[in-house]
Amino acid sequence: MPELASEYDVVVIGTGPGGEGAAMQAVKHGRSVAVIDRDSAVGGNCTHRGTIPSKSLRHSIFQMSEVNNNVLFREHGITAHFQIAELRRRAKSVIEQQVKMRTTFYDRNDIPIVHGDAKFLDPHTIEAVEADGSRCVVHGKSIVIATGARPYHPPELDFKHPRIFDSDTILHLNQNVKSITIYGAGIIGCEYASMFRNLEIKVNLVNTRDRLLDFLDEEIVDALSYHLRERGVIIRHREEYDRVEACDDGAILHLKSGKQLKTDVLLWAIGRSGNTDGLGLEAIGVQPDNRGNIPVNQHMQSIVPHIYAVGDVIGPPALASAAYNQGRYASTHILASLFQGEENTPTPSLDIPTGIYTSPEISSLGKTERELTEVKVPYEVGHAHFKSIARAQITGQTTGMLKLLFHRETLEILGIHCFGANASEIIHIGQAIMSQPKPHNSLMYFINTTFNYPTMAEAYRVAALNGYNRLF
Repeated sequence: MPELASEYDVVVIGTGPGGEGAAMQAVKHGRSVAVIDRDSAVGGNCTHRGTIPSKSLRHSIFQMSEVNNNVLFREHGITAHFQIAELRRRAKSVIEQQVKMRTTFYDRNDIPIVHGDAKFLDPHTIEAVEADGSRCVVHGKSIVIATGARPYHPPELDFKHPRIFDSDTILHLNQNVKSITIYGAGIIGCEYASMFRNLEIKVNLVNTRDRLLDFLDEEIVDALSYHLRERGVIIRHREEYDRVEACDDGAILHLKSGKQLKTDVLLWAIGRSGNTDGLGLEAIGVQPDNRGNIPVNQHMQSIVPHIYAVGDVIGPPALASAAYNQGRYASTHILASLFQGEENTPTPSLDIPTGIYTSPEISSLGKTERELTEVKVPYEVGHAHFKSIARAQITGQTTGMLKLLFHRETLEILGIHCFGANASEIIHIGQAIMSQPKPHNSLMYFINTTFNYPTMAEAYRVAALNGYNRLF
């Protein structure tokens, strides 16, 4: 580890995507940077407890499902059945690779990593306390808080009980379960409902709202709801938790409606809390909200202008991709605000596509039909159903669609919504066009461009022609 200096231009707390983005953006522009992390290995919650392990587990489950659904394999008696503990081995390997790679980023750029729990002593000074009690003090002209978030725990729930889990601990499930109740139908709840159902586990998905993922385009949400129900997931809308009864052989979720849902395990997946406990924010005038999230302005600044916060610790959208760009954005603003000659540093975009790893995936960017209707924008819709796309027919992944929303008069792309296999990849083709200024952001790009055949990218041409034909 490089030796510590007396003061740094930027001190970053946390080495998840937000912290990494902030640190690398600053150091690449010649600024001195130090990072503080409570964990012994870099990567934050994303690498160790969230995105990487859960998406690795999802992929392992998908591969197992592919084997079991393959007609040729079934004819020869080939099937695959693994418990979650066995499927997690792949995740461990990916985590190790990610940690090794990300550690080299800091080493290569001579960024010291101070391990320990961070606490502000004053607005420019942070103390890091390690588990053995040793202390290290770091000073920074600007500070970026990227400490992430953790699952919200109601005080009355016993998360130490072997039948009650949150989105972190569910990854360590070792029991052979046949049924699960998931309380909370947000992104995490829907993703795990898909995963567990693909393992042929009975799933109750309890939603406190009227619809699943109501921030998404309604047609996409309807498609997800239909697909989950078709797979056998029981979705219960407009239900509220009353209490949980933990038993030796399972957990009973008592709902205010009077329903009682008993399953082998309960996954509590409603809400997250920002990791701001113990940071000493009260000493510097920064007040988190009731969920521990730090309020920031459009430049990622807290109420103290030289202290920034990025990633899950500021609340939604709470995506790894968003956190990374927020970190880069914060450092770009620091460079422009404090250092002469850095005003023209390109600013990272904060237009973040949504990526939801249900089965199939969902990804979206831009406006929904409801939003455009509310502001009276004259728009039209173009669809490409995957069942009509040759590549989807070849791979057998025909569930889903690509949906384009565009202005009727200018043909400007206003929203892209995708439900289906590899949606989180497909969205980026449209994102590249949407990010272009007028008149380059146009439906005509997709109509006039030659796409390789057969590919899923061809869905853009199909959707564009479908929408264009509606204008006449």
